[in-house]
Amino acid sequence: MKAETQGPTSIPLKGPFFRGSKRLRIALIGQPNSGKSTLFDAVASTSVDHGRLPGTDKAYQRCVVQIGMDEVELVDLPSLVTLRNLSGDDLEGLKYLLWGDARPEVSAHEGREPLPSFSRPDVLIHIVDASTLHRHLELTLELIELGLPIVLGLNMMDEARRKGVRIDVAALERELGIPVVPMTAIKGLGIARLFETAVKVVRNGQNPLPQPSSPHIRQWAEDIRRVVDRPEVHRAFRVPLPFLVRQLKQKDRYFMQELRGHFPALAERLEQIHARAKAALQRPLHDEVAADYHDRAARLFASAAEITDRSRTITWEDRLDALFLHPRWGLVGSLGLFALVMFLVFEVSTTIDAMTAARLAEWVAQWEPRDAIGIVGRAVVDGLVGLVGIVIPYMLPLVLMLVMLEESGVMQRVAFVVDRFFHYIGLHGKVAVPFLLGLGCNVPAIASTRGVVAGRDRIVASLLITFVPCSARSAIVLALGGKYLGGLGVFGVFMLDLLIIALLGKLLVRRYPEIAPGLIQEIPPYAWPRLSRVLRATWQRTQDILTIVTPLLVAGSVVLALLHFYGADAWINMAFSPVTHWVLGLPEELGVPILFGVLRKELSLLMVYQALGTFDVGAVLDWVQISVFLVFLMFYVPCISTFAVMLRTIGRREALFSIILSIGVALVCATIVRLLLETWRLLWP
Repeated sequence: MKAETQGPTSIPLKGPFFRGSKRLRIALIGQPNSGKSTLFDAVASTSVDHGRLPGTDKAYQRCVVQIGMDEVELVDLPSLVTLRNLSGDDLEGLKYLLWGDARPEVSAHEGREPLPSFSRPDVLIHIVDASTLHRHLELTLELIELGLPIVLGLNMMDEARRKGVRIDVAALERELGIPVVPMTAIKGLGIARLFETAVKVVRNGQNPLPQPSSPHIRQWAEDIRRVVDRPEVHRAFRVPLPFLVRQLKQKDRYFMQELRGHFPALAERLEQIHARAKAALQRPLHDEVAADYHDRAARLFASAAEITDRSRTITWEDRLDALFLHPRWGLVGSLGLFALVMFLVFEVSTTIDAMTAARLAEWVAQWEPRDAIGIVGRAVVDGLVGLVGIVIPYMLPLVLMLVMLEESGVMQRVAFVVDRFFHYIGLHGKVAVPFLLGLGCNVPAIASTRGVVAGRDRIVASLLITFVPCSARSAIVLALGGKYLGGLGVFGVFMLDLLIIALLGKLLVRRYPEIAPGLIQEIPPYAWPRLSRVLRATWQRTQDILTIVTPLLVAGSVVLALLHFYGADAWINMAFSPVTHWVLGLPEELGVPILFGVLRKELSLLMVYQALGTFDVGAVLDWVQISVFLVFLMFYVPCISTFAVMLRTIGRREALFSIILSIGVALVCATIVRLLLETWRLLWP
């Protein structure tokens, strides 16, 4: 009996999804130095709305963030220490937690200054410093009474461990009745789970229940409840009844003042309750309530946490995180890793190239056809040899190494650290991986943007990746620049490229008005790469080589060979002399290498040797001309294979725009460099 063929596994999606006008509103709440603004910066989009609460100096910031299939409007409100007896700037923050921009009747007499247009949050994320948890739990108990879903984010868990603070997360969840998520915002750890949990509690309708007061003050709370539990009071204040009772128990200045103004008879009855409580208790009711919250917070901490000796154990994960995720030195560690990867790749590539492509090229060089058919055959072989010379020595080692770094969890940390640089450009830090792939070849780099970002970020990232020096362009810069300009000259060319990428990023994001939502970067734990996963991911990123690059390389070789065979080189050089000679100040013979470098970039240097009739380029070109040529080559259209991948990734219109952009940037930059260097040579001969 034959087994039934199983179809593809389907994964059910649980809705409804929060998108568009139905997106969630999440407010970040926390005391000063809890790390909530660090968390906001870690997930924020490149379009952040900054503002101030009306009549205050308290600043807020908000943006749209994508969480899986959902979108949320994330608001980073000013810090709060407590919710009781607030005034001035802090009181405005509480009002937004209670009402957003839809103020109740009790606020009708207040100023008419326009309010920022954001509604009351749908869910709160309370960020606390886990290393000083006991100082934050009183605010947690107060926030629970707001009647909103709430998630507690235990931030700085690494610092808590070093200080000897051990937290039983499950016990803390049971005691509080809300989800608790351990995290370290500055390192990107636990952020994804935190926001996924926040969306989940809203989707499941999980509203926390207020914690009961201590028995000795519970009767006074019931007395106050009976006084204010009236429809007219609910309409006037529009706050959860447990929260209103709590504020009135503590004789909160704002709520007592509004109650006196709108319901003087009820306010008088409350004063009588407070007078009776003061006579029955050892101290005033509001002092007893404050002490009760402090006592309950202390008991919560004692039941879910303990203080042990400071940890003296530094794990290898800690050492690696200190290298890659340190707030100040993480970028240095990432740059060091990048330099090491490039050094290893080029060292390995040189050896592999000598064993593969170089031997094949030497063997093919013995074939010198005389007729057109033979020329075409030789061109096809040259194209395949060129493919081997690109893929095997340069592309595969780099892609393999980057995939291994991804599988080990290192690359995600690098992307998290360099997120600030890409935010400056106008992109999300997730594009760091495609940019690094572009150092090997722009083709798989642009193709990989499809699985990382979408919309505007994908278009802008693809356009900018064409300016990332691939291995072929880097090899030409290193070969010519290293020999005739020295290390400083090569460094200058690459730094100019980095500067242009940053400037173009700032300009391109203005061309596309679409606001891309923030993305949450998942920081996985460290792991040893698995060979099967590494090979599968490497194939996925290089499979376009067979379908796109191979036929184009072969076709490019045939075109170049036939042009040379029929003597069309001179006509092309003459047609492009206004650019090569007049604008760039280069010999006319470089027209063909410049024009047809788009077919096979790795042959540009060989075409230069052929055009100049010598391998000693310095004997024909001076240092200014070599600098101008390298700058032009760095920004000029990378290759036709890259263009073909862009057609599939971002469409015909944007792919054509990329050609115009690269030609324009190459001409402008090369002309400016020529003028600057010529001026330098005249002033300091």
